Amino acid sequence: MKILVLSDIHGNQEALAACLAAAPAYDLVFNLGDIVGYGASPNEVVEKSRSLGGIFVRGNHDKACSGISDAEDFNHIAALAAYWTRMKLTPENLEWVRALPQGPIKSDKAPETQCVHGSPLDEDEYIIIVRDAYQPLTTQSSKVTFFGHTHIQGGFSMNVRDEWTTIRPRYESENDAEHCTMQLLAETKYLINPGSVGQPRDGDWRAAFVVFDSEALTVTFYRTPYDLESAQNKIFAANLPDRLATRLREGR
Repeated sequence: MKILVLSDIHGNQEALAACLAAAPAYDLVFNLGDIVGYGASPNEVVEKSRSLGGIFVRGNHDKACSGISDAEDFNHIAALAAYWTRMKLTPENLEWVRALPQGPIKSDKAPETQCVHGSPLDEDEYIIIVRDAYQPLTTQSSKVTFFGHTHIQGGFSMNVRDEWTTIRPRYESENDAEHCTMQLLAETKYLINPGSVGQPRDGDWRAAFVVFDSEALTVTFYRTPYDLESAQNKIFAANLPDRLATRLREGR
């Protein structure tokens, strides 16, 4: 089975469309949350996500934008965008976002995997360095945990000899569509972050996603360019903070 793994779309319709166009054929979608927030196309992104179906978990921006949580721990730009998104979502889409489940979520079709937004231990926790990955990897039974939240493509692994690896895909270009495939090893557990579809923060502006092949046990990391200018112009037109648009070019 081939599984398309998406995370942190953040209301960026153009980036989501580019990822779906670049993705190979797949059987199932894992969506790791933060579907909305920041970007200017929340309804379009929610409706497309709903049509794709699959496994969903909620993100912290999904909670803030739907009113489950407040935005007190957000910076002022993120808080303003969350409030704007809450006002823009249709009643039906708002209720759908509000009903997104808390991770971890497992799929019967891929029992070796689980989906979370931040961490299997805390949905709002950031896993950025090996120290952050230690407890999630040592306490979880799933071979592969897909997580988002950091907007950084890559991840971590740990084998039975307690050997640790930080995973960072390598690319040759800064603007072209690219992908690279990693073979998963026996007796090794993985934390895999597909990167952010709509607002990467790893220095690469291109939209990011992953395809997991559960039979071949491979993870393929993808980066794809998208209509950045259109996404930025929508943010400007919505009178959202300019920084939400300019940062897209920086990948920060």
